[in-house]
Amino acid sequence: MPPHVRQKTLAIAACMLGCFVLCHAASVMAQDIPNPTAQEGTGHRSKTLIDLYREGGWVMHMIAVTSVATVAVLSYCLVSLSKGNLMPNKVINALGEALRAQDAAQAIAICNNSPSVLSTVIREALEKAGTGVSEYTKSDLEAAAGESIFHEETRLMLWVNMLNAFAAVAPMIGLLGTVSGMIQSFEKLSAGSAKPSDFAGGIGEAMVGTAGGLLVAIPAMFAYFYFKNTLQALMSEVARVTSNLIGRFVTGTPQTVA
Repeated sequence: MPPHVRQKTLAIAACMLGCFVLCHAASVMAQDIPNPTAQEGTGHRSKTLIDLYREGGWVMHMIAVTSVATVAVLSYCLVSLSKGNLMPNKVINALGEALRAQDAAQAIAICNNSPSVLSTVIREALEKAGTGVSEYTKSDLEAAAGESIFHEETRLMLWVNMLNAFAAVAPMIGLLGTVSGMIQSFEKLSAGSAKPSDFAGGIGEAMVGTAGGLLVAIPAMFAYFYFKNTLQALMSEVARVTSNLIGRFVTGTPQTVA
């Protein structure tokens, strides 16, 4: 496994593990720490996080899984969608020198030793160009690079689209909890129950489930639009840098052979 892929995998795994640990710690703390706002002698107390989780019913387990997946994808986007990761400065400088000398073999070696989106785009363009620089114009190489840029953007956009998927699915899960809670309340109503306390469980499940879904969906939707715009801006910069490097390759000083 390449080092950059291994680092991303470890980052996602660490993030998911951290989410599980935090959720477990919050549950334990909510159970063990006494509530200072509890009213003595009345039996009433403010609800803790674990109380709300239990009140939301079985859909809260699905919402919890969705939230952990959202955080994992968010962490991956934070690590991957950065200028330093897509086109490191040291790679740009090294490729600039090699392409100015029209040393395609050296440029391809740099791309292979320093994996990145820019490296992939330049390597594929040079491999299509071969060794006959005079047979390819700048527009030909840019067209070949454009295909690679489109492929790389599509590959990264798949992860960003997952945030959009979570933002759409989470409210639907919450709505499912709403329906489940209302069904529970209507069942008690049809059984002849008339006290407000008889309907509290079903109504609480409906409201908590809806709120839980929205709490996941709103940050996920914000993150989706943020990373979508970030990716578009970064890929536009990759295209600009690629065009500059190709220009050096076409108009540079050919390497002399002793």
